[in-house]
Amino acid sequence: MSLEQAREWLQAAGSVVALTGAGISAESGIPTFRGDGGLWQNYRAEDLATPQAFARDPRLVWEWYNWRREIIAQAKPNPGHAALVRLEIAKPRFTLVTQNVDGLHDLAGSGRVLKLHGDIWRMRCTQCGSNWPDRRVPLPKLPPHCACGGLARPGVVWFGEALPEGMMQEAEHAVREAEVFLVVGTSAVVYPAASLIPLARQSGARVVEINVEATPYSEIAHCSLQGPAGEILPQLIP
Repeated sequence: MSLEQAREWLQAAGSVVALTGAGISAESGIPTFRGDGGLWQNYRAEDLATPQAFARDPRLVWEWYNWRREIIAQAKPNPGHAALVRLEIAKPRFTLVTQNVDGLHDLAGSGRVLKLHGDIWRMRCTQCGSNWPDRRVPLPKLPPHCACGGLARPGVVWFGEALPEGMMQEAEHAVREAEVFLVVGTSAVVYPAASLIPLARQSGARVVEINVEATPYSEIAHCSLQGPAGEILPQLIP
């Protein structure tokens, strides 16, 4: 299927869901922090983004997150982010589901966002459970603490942790109601987010994939468009 066909589906649809992954952020200059190149001082993301690593050495984990926050703070939303904002304005029933924690969708102006993996710009107290935003870069003290004196942790979902309560159910509900499901810049290998793709197909939505390379779900997409989201999305959503 062609880009023109996908554009027609989008124009005709009353309800649209978009799932975004690390690819759209990479186009803004944010490294994926995973895979072969995702090393920081000889540590892999999988070794640092866990409750066990935080319990062992909270300062080390926070040094990594402080470094990440400094990189992300320099990034700006790209034309792909902006196109999704235009789509939200045009469609009364639109939901953006993201695996990204960088907050670029917020900066672009997206309002209806389900953040499956949390938000790197929020903190959560490990003692009292308080949750608050903190965009200071760099953080003045590592590890940071809550007003109650408790140790703060990043407001993100770590490996081995459950998603925020009700978040996946809300995403699944939106997908079941969608007429078009956009899959943007995701490798489609991280679960449970990847399970939304076959769910969309089973629920009758047109699945449009936009990614720089093929993924495990490219074959079940009604339309698979290979290329950067920042180039393709503005053509789909003028």
